[in-house]
Amino acid sequence: MAGTIAVASALGMTAVLGGCGVTGGSGDVTLKLVAAEYGDSAANSSKKYWDKLVEEYEADHPDVTIDVSVYSWNDVDRKVRGMVSAGDPPDMAQIGAYADYAAQGRLYKADELLSIPVQADFVGQLASAGQVKGVQYGMPFASSTRVLFYNKTLFAEAGLTPPESWDDLAGAAEALKAEGVRYPYALPLGPEEAQAETMQWMLSGGGGYTDSVDSYGIDSPENIDTFSWLKDELVGKDLTGPVAPGELNRADAFAAFAKGQVGMLNGHPSLTKIAESKGVKFGMVPTPGKEGPSKSTLGVADWMTAFREHGHRDQIGDFLDFVYSEKNVLAFSRRYDLLPVTASASATMTAAEEDKHLRPFLEELPSSELYPVGKTSWADVSAQVKTQIGKAVAPGGSPTGILGHLQAAAVRAESAE
Repeated sequence: MAGTIAVASALGMTAVLGGCGVTGGSGDVTLKLVAAEYGDSAANSSKKYWDKLVEEYEADHPDVTIDVSVYSWNDVDRKVRGMVSAGDPPDMAQIGAYADYAAQGRLYKADELLSIPVQADFVGQLASAGQVKGVQYGMPFASSTRVLFYNKTLFAEAGLTPPESWDDLAGAAEALKAEGVRYPYALPLGPEEAQAETMQWMLSGGGGYTDSVDSYGIDSPENIDTFSWLKDELVGKDLTGPVAPGELNRADAFAAFAKGQVGMLNGHPSLTKIAESKGVKFGMVPTPGKEGPSKSTLGVADWMTAFREHGHRDQIGDFLDFVYSEKNVLAFSRRYDLLPVTASASATMTAAEEDKHLRPFLEELPSSELYPVGKTSWADVSAQVKTQIGKAVAPGGSPTGILGHLQAAAVRAESAE
C-alpha cells in the first residue's frame, strides 16, 4: 500500500482482541474494527494498545462491545477489501487509503461521527488530506514527516557543517566521497517507497505531484529541473553509492545508515531508533532546498475510516471521540515514535522533555504536504512512480521523458475516476 507510515509488521500473525462479537441484550451493539500493526514484535504489538483502550472504553459502555482485529501492513488493506467485496465491511478500518471507498459512497463523513471539538482538533494539513472534493472522509490516525539525517562522525572527519541548500548537499557529498564514504547521499528510488523520496525532492525544488489547482503536474518545469539536477550533480558524479538509486530501497538505505556507511539521507522518526540502536551519532536538519532550507517537506498519514453498511453511527462516533482523546493519541504516538494527528496532543508533545527526539519532525508538520490521497487515481500513480522514477536519474535516462510518461499515466488514471 503506497504511502503508509509503518514498516510492515514482523509479527506474521493476526491478533484479535476486545469482545468476542456475541451480544447480550437486544440493545447491545458490537462494533468491528480492523486495525494495522505498528509493532515489530509481540512485546510492542498494536494488540496491546487496542486491548488497553478497548478495556477502558467498554468499562464505561457496557452496552457496546469493540471487536478488534489487528493485521500486518502487508495484509490489512487486502483484508478490508475482501470484507467489503463480501458485503460485510467492518464498522471501522484503520488503513492506508480511503478515497476508493469514499467515492463509492461507503463511508461516513467525519462530521457525521465526531463531535465538533474532536474534528476541529485535527492538524489542519492532515484534515485537508482526508478530504474528497472538500468533504472529510479519512480521519488521520498517525502521521510522520521527513528531515535530512546526517552522520555526525563522518561529517566531523570531513570538516563539514550540515547542508542547507542543494549546492551545500552536493559539496558535502563530494567531500564525503573523497573520505571514502560508501554512500555520500543515499537516494532510495527503488520500488519499496520511491514515491516518498520523489515527493521530498520535488517539494525541495518548488514542485510536487500536483499543481495549485490540485491537478497532476508531475512533469512541471520545477520537477524536471529537480530531477535533472539529481541526475547531473549527484548520480552522475557517483555521489549516491554503489547501488543504483532505482534499485535502492528505503529499508536498505536505513540499514546502511545504521552501519555508518551513509553520510546523508532523508528519514522519518523510526530511523532515530534504528540508528541509536547501532550507536550511530547523527544530526537532523530541515530538508535542503534549491536556494536554502526547503519551504515544505513530505508529510504522511494513515487513516481511520467508518463504513455505513451496518449503521451504528452514534456508537462509532462516540468510540472515535474516545480514540481521539488527547490521552489516547499521545499514548499511541509515544509508543511508536509517530507524530500526533491532533493539535492538542502536538502541543503537549512539543513541550514535553520525553518527546524531544521528535521535535525536529513536529516542527516540520505545519509546513508539510501530503500525497494526493484524496484522488482515487493516486494508488495507480504511486505504483507507476515506484517502478519508473529511478530511470529518470539513470545513465542515459531522461528526466523530461520519464516525468512526461508518468504525467500521461496520471492523467489517464484521473480521467478514469
